[in-house]
This record gives sequence, structure tokens and C-alpha cells, in this order.
Amino acid sequence: MTECTQECFDFPAVKRRKVEASFSGGDITSDGGLLLVRQVDQRLGLLRAVNAVLPDTRDSRYVQHDQLSLLRQRVYALCQGYEDLNDHHDLRRDLAFQTALERDELLGSSPTLCRLENRADRATAVAIHQVLIEQFIASHDEPPEELILDFDATDDRVHGQQEGRFFHGYYDSYCFLPLYVFCGDQLLVSYLRPSRIDGAKHAWAILALLVKRLRQAWPSVRIIFRADSGFCRHRMLRWCERHGIGYIVGLARNARLQRLTEAAFALVEQRFKETGEKQRDFLDLRYGAKSWGRCRAVIAKLEITAQGRNPRFIVTNLNGDAQQLYDKVYCARGEMENRIKEQQLGLFADRTSAHHWWTNQFRLLLSSLAYVLMEAIRRLALHDTELAHAQVGTLRLKLLKIGAVVLRNTRRIRFLLSSAFPYQTLFYTAAERLVPG
Repeated sequence: MTECTQECFDFPAVKRRKVEASFSGGDITSDGGLLLVRQVDQRLGLLRAVNAVLPDTRDSRYVQHDQLSLLRQRVYALCQGYEDLNDHHDLRRDLAFQTALERDELLGSSPTLCRLENRADRATAVAIHQVLIEQFIASHDEPPEELILDFDATDDRVHGQQEGRFFHGYYDSYCFLPLYVFCGDQLLVSYLRPSRIDGAKHAWAILALLVKRLRQAWPSVRIIFRADSGFCRHRMLRWCERHGIGYIVGLARNARLQRLTEAAFALVEQRFKETGEKQRDFLDLRYGAKSWGRCRAVIAKLEITAQGRNPRFIVTNLNGDAQQLYDKVYCARGEMENRIKEQQLGLFADRTSAHHWWTNQFRLLLSSLAYVLMEAIRRLALHDTELAHAQVGTLRLKLLKIGAVVLRNTRRIRFLLSSAFPYQTLFYTAAERLVPG
């Protein structure tokens, strides 16, 4: 990047007064809200737990930056909106970041952080996922009665020669196909996969591992598996039935389902012709594909709009009214797609531009750790506030990106936050609620 040597910049005058600007203000940061990120990390003990399960194979005689500091530096920067390793060339000098990492000297350089990422392997991914699960369990003060586990895959486009890249016809690009698992807003799994696979591959094994651990923690909890039609696999459905797991899963339409619903659809279509308004009806069916070996309950949504017929089908072993199960239970999985967008767009989960496979898996998990911190701020510090349901980009903009003068001496570190900051009361509330118990 070109080095800027100009010391002063002139801008159009304001009421005949000359307007000048220069990068000579001293120790000023644009990331004063990083204090909240540090606070929530201390409250959860998240990155300390990750550090505890990751071996550091470096020779301690030559180590200047401990592994915990490097993990915090990388994850905190993602929270603050810095996606690239190159950003740390300058961030390592920022007093806000140094304070958050409890350091008084330059932080890790871009090459140092790169070496951290390239040490990752399969054991690293397994260990961090175990921390994510334990964090989820620890977030509950009392055993929950019911947990709905949302599974979904998304495309992660790549633009180089990364290991594991393949062309995916549906997405019309070279990409990875990571698998996410959420429970409500809380992230449990972010598993990088190549795109040359069935979209449901390994979902069964991951569900089994999650159920085993969650039932160890809460033996009486009711667990429901929820996903779109890409995860409707007869072996998974049978496994759920054998192990007492509820499921509500999308079912791709086919000619036989259309024949079974044709008579009911004709009545809905007649109502549409009479009223000219969108019409919907729900139908309970018993349906069994050849591979299933048995019939299962299927709910058909029969909808007609000005654009024509819009049928949807789900297979489930849950009891209840068909419309309620579809509208209130199945359609709620759409919130998971918003959470994936938060990771992809707000926390750079798709920054998988490293060459090696496990390095990219590690980057995906770093983004996931940043999401856990941001979600915890929202859940623990912002409930009953105007930002209780804000996405991470909004949280960053309104609560973390605060201009501040940083004064540091041997006795005290002072953050003089902007007096014009419009969310001062909210910031005080969040800081108070995040005090470690």
C-alpha cells in the first residue's frame, strides 16, 4: 500500500474559516467500544477456554506474543470490522487494542498471526467446536425443556486455488459449502466442507454428537431437528425416531405429492378465482417414499397467488395443528438464515482465502468465536433495549466504533470517549451488565 507522506489536508472553508486536517492527533482510537468486547470475553472466558485446548508448539525462548494474545487480537479485530491480516500492520499500534489485550507494547504482526492460522489442523477444529458446545451449555442457568437445532448449508465463494475448491452448479461458482448449526441465536457448529458433496453430508454424525453431549448435560431435554429439504434423508429421519428426537424438515415436491394434493388444491384455486386474493390451506398427509420403508406424516401448504400455485411440503413427527407447525415452528428456521448472513457479511466468515484447508477452517472458526462474543453482548447486555435484536453490523456501528482519546501512564489507562456519542446511556448499561460475576 502506498505510504502517505502529506502532513496536512485542506477542505472547503466553513464561514470563511479555513478547514485543515492531519493525522497528528496522537493516541486516538476509533474503536473505544472494544472495551465491551474485552468485557464480554472475560465474562464468558471464551478465548481463554480456546487457548487452553490448543497446544502451542513454539519454542518458548523465542516467543514474544503468547497464543492467548494472538487469539484475542484476531477475534477482537473481527468484532471491530477488520477482516484482513494486513489490517494488523497498523492495529498493533492502537492503544485500544493493546489495552484490550493487556499489553503495553506492539501487538502481533501480520506474519505472526498468519503463522498462528497455519498451525491449525483437524484437532484444532474439533477442540474449538467442543468449546462452542460447552459455552452454549454454560449459558443456561437452568436446564431447558426444549432445544430446536437448526441445520443449514451456505455457499462460501472462493477466487483462488484453495485446497478443496470445486465448482458448484447450483451456485454457479467455485465455492466451499460450510454447514452451520444454531440453537436460536446461539452458534454450535461452523463446519467447512468442500462443495462437491451432498448438502446433508456429515449432518447426521454432527447431530448424533450434539444430541449425546446435550443429553449428558440435560437428560430430560426435548431435542428437535429442523432443516430445509436439503437435509431430508431417510437414514437421518429413522435415526431421529429411534433416539426420540423430534424433527420437522422440508420435503421436495414431486409428482406423487402433487397428485395427492390436486383435489384440495383445486378448491383453493376456486376460492382464489372468486376473491382475487391470495389463498392458503393446509393438508395433513400420510406419505412414504420408496427409500423410507414406511409412511410418515407430511404437511402440505397449498397456496395460490397472482403468480400461480406455490405448494410447500414438510415431513414431521411432531404433534399439533398443521398450520401452527408450519407457520410457527418450521418457518421460524428463517431466522437462522439471518444469523448466517451476520457471520458472512458482518464477521467475514467467507474470508477463506488461505491456500490450506485447515487454515480456512480455522478462519471460519475465528469468525464464529467473534459471533459468540457479539451474540453474548446482544443477549446479556442489550436485552430490553433498542438494540436487543440488532445485527452485528448495527451493533458495531452504534456501540463499538467510538472515537476516544487514550491516555496511558504507569498508574492508569483512561479512555476519553467522544462527548457527542449518541448512545452513552446504552453503553453504560451494557458495560454494567457485562461485569464478570
